[in-house]
Amino acid sequence: LGDHPAALLAAARHRAPDRVARHLESTADALLAFQHTVLPLGDEKPSAAHRSRLALAEAAGTVLAGGLSVLGISAPDRI
Repeated sequence: LGDHPAALLAAARHRAPDRVARHLESTADALLAFQHTVLPLGDEKPSAAHRSRLALAEAAGTVLAGGLSVLGISAPDRI
């Protein structure tokens, strides 16, 4: 997520929208690999760590939606 601004700038500088698409794909892959390992299990109560992970997921969603918008693609409200 921290590389997103630099990835957008590099793509614009080189006029290479494919760089944005590859960056979004790697971001989505990282989030998908991450999310299944950190969700609360069963009746486990959410903790501060869970809330932090949720905030990270929301930030990733914002980055993905913004990146898709740059490419002219409408992001779904919910996946």
